[in-house]
Amino acid sequence: MAWSDLLARIVDWLRAGYPQGVPETDYVPLFALLSRRLSEDEVREVVSALVQRGALPADKVDVGVLITKLTDEMPLENDVERVRTHLRKGGWPVGDGWPESSN
Repeated sequence: MAWSDLLARIVDWLRAGYPQGVPETDYVPLFALLSRRLSEDEVREVVSALVQRGALPADKVDVGVLITKLTDEMPLENDVERVRTHLRKGGWPVGDGWPESSN
């Protein structure tokens, strides 16, 4: 999604929820809701990069570095977990440094 499309959707969402404008006390909670999250395409892009680099079994650091390069932001734990889940669903191994999970 292009930045202009994303910004237009955010502005439309804000206008629908706050037709009279955003109260000053709601700015911080709104910014928390709008924090960056990887799209499904970006999750697949990280997984593809890991496979192409031969960085398998992938560990948490490898995934975090690729997410940081893709987004220019520190990786969110839930995005790292989404990449881990995608790897496992695709039959790719994950290495040390991953928290144990029931997935």
